[in-house]
Amino acid sequence: MREFGRVLTAMVTPFAADGKVDYAVAEKLASWLVENGSDSLVICGTTGESPTLSWDEEYELFQVVQKAVAGKGLVIAGTGSNSTSEAIAATEKAAKLGLDGSLQVVPYYNKPPQEGLYQHFRAIASSCPSLPIMLYNIPGRTGTNMQPETIARLAEIDNIVAIKEASGNLDWVSQIGSMTAPEFEIYSGDDSLTLPLLAVGGKGVVSVASHVVGSQLQEMIQAFGAGQTQKATEIHLQLFPLFKALFTTTNPIPVKAALRLQGWEVGSTRLPLAEPPEHVNQTIKTVLTELNLLS
Repeated sequence: MREFGRVLTAMVTPFAADGKVDYAVAEKLASWLVENGSDSLVICGTTGESPTLSWDEEYELFQVVQKAVAGKGLVIAGTGSNSTSEAIAATEKAAKLGLDGSLQVVPYYNKPPQEGLYQHFRAIASSCPSLPIMLYNIPGRTGTNMQPETIARLAEIDNIVAIKEASGNLDWVSQIGSMTAPEFEIYSGDDSLTLPLLAVGGKGVVSVASHVVGSQLQEMIQAFGAGQTQKATEIHLQLFPLFKALFTTTNPIPVKAALRLQGWEVGSTRLPLAEPPEHVNQTIKTVLTELNLLS
């Protein structure tokens, strides 16, 4: 199975003034990201506002980004759903496009038991046996926490190769690592926990901050891997205020504000997400200025 790399950007979806997806900006942003630290791009995840995108918009985004980063980075499609049959259909379509992987979120709202989670993900993996799958555990959004024992069972399936762990619990990560094979890759779902997660066996991060500090995140992870822990810690501490600023309100509202401050015409978020209050904009501007990220 192909490796996803160390820094995976959960890419925002740009919208034009009329609220439609701006595919031209998406193409430019995708290309810029893989030239500035990102190994892979996760398209139509939570940061990409997948709940408010139509399937047609998502498939178009997959193809636009795939073309933009061909030969430079990988494309991972967010094709999860709280309906197993819908997730299978979306994932099969993504596989036919020749994408590099699929992100599969824990089903939200219907709160399945652990056996239901196992059967859900097994069915999706079985439908596309050649497509590498990354599980996504984010109980704060889904209402369900996938247990390490369930993850370990799923990791035995050949094409379930990784997990984005966003429970915020490092003990959880240690348990997963101790129960799965070394080749099963664990990614942080929180930028601020990337370095601690590396210390307990993590591979990298599915990042929001990499929209603006992708190269720095890549440098931090590479430094840690080379045994330069002090350098990695220094980068982490330098970027920590940014990690926190980008989550002062619901993601991806702050990161879109940060990108707009840098001149990217990514537009606003779609309802029910709203524009950030002025104090959030000011916090982001202050942090970006201190990090010399505004021209």
